[in-house]
Amino acid sequence: MVGSIEVTSSESYLNGAIQNHNGTEEKLNEFRRLLGKADGDLLKIVGVGAGAWGSVFAALLQDSYGQFRDKVQIRIWRRPGRAVDRATAEHLFEVINSREDVLRRLIRRCAYLKYVEARLGDRTLYADEILKDGFCLNMIDTPLSPLKVVTNLQEAVWDADIVINGLPSTETREVFEEISKYWKERITMPIIISLAKGIEAELDPIPRIITPTQMINRATRVPMENILYLGGPNIASEIYNKEYANARVCGAGKWRIQLAKFLRQPHFIVWDNSDLVTHEVMGGLKNVYAIGAGNSTLLFILNSFSSFVSFFFFFHFFFLLSPCNFDTLFLKFIYYLKI
Repeated sequence: MVGSIEVTSSESYLNGAIQNHNGTEEKLNEFRRLLGKADGDLLKIVGVGAGAWGSVFAALLQDSYGQFRDKVQIRIWRRPGRAVDRATAEHLFEVINSREDVLRRLIRRCAYLKYVEARLGDRTLYADEILKDGFCLNMIDTPLSPLKVVTNLQEAVWDADIVINGLPSTETREVFEEISKYWKERITMPIIISLAKGIEAELDPIPRIITPTQMINRATRVPMENILYLGGPNIASEIYNKEYANARVCGAGKWRIQLAKFLRQPHFIVWDNSDLVTHEVMGGLKNVYAIGAGNSTLLFILNSFSSFVSFFFFFHFFFLLSPCNFDTLFLKFIYYLKI
């Protein structure tokens, strides 16, 4: 593994704080130089997809670099029209009133009244609307910093320098196929960082697995050296609440080392690694392992061991006795589990 930890001496604050102003600006300047950005030319970063991890990732960047408005622009895209139901609006109102900093921020932005109206049922809120105020629909209990939200995909990505894929793996291919239409006349290709976990199966010409970075490469023709994966055993809300976490950014050496340094924060340590496929596949499989572990525990509690024994029998049968390659074995295993 290649990587290093940069220790920064600075004050620590809760959500939305800027830490070590000079060090942060120097990291931004260094990355801008790497991309050949001239003075007055914004570094444009856009998140595609506004789930919990995608929203937190954009908010972390906004907290770190958003103050340098003449050097960087950070935005996030999500689909418009997703209504917030009454129960969620009521819970959101409780969260707002339990956090004095959030309450003061909304009052200062003249945005509090709409949450009162939604609580009373007199108004319908929308997911893209509340995201602008720092509320992710998938993570209401953890208010984020306010984000610049774009609902037009073409507007969001057509001139972006860095694109963060915060979409589920099941939606990655479709959305990036649409994005490719807007990049046909681009001279330089963007850097893409995929946060997506999950894999797809492909049977033709031979059985194999397809990862989100490979989906993006096929859909957009962006070279693989410009596509990286970032992941780790983390929970989005804990990262934003400044609990210690670490992750790896994986891909070609052209960008990953400098990206790791650019993304690293005192509480969020980012390593770099060249092994893209292994990290990406295992990032998806760990969720399967977690489900399997939960099922095993349930079987133990219920004293129903027959399925448990059968599970491991077929696991060894497929993986130890079959002469097929790894991808074929994996697909057989998935078929047996009927995932």
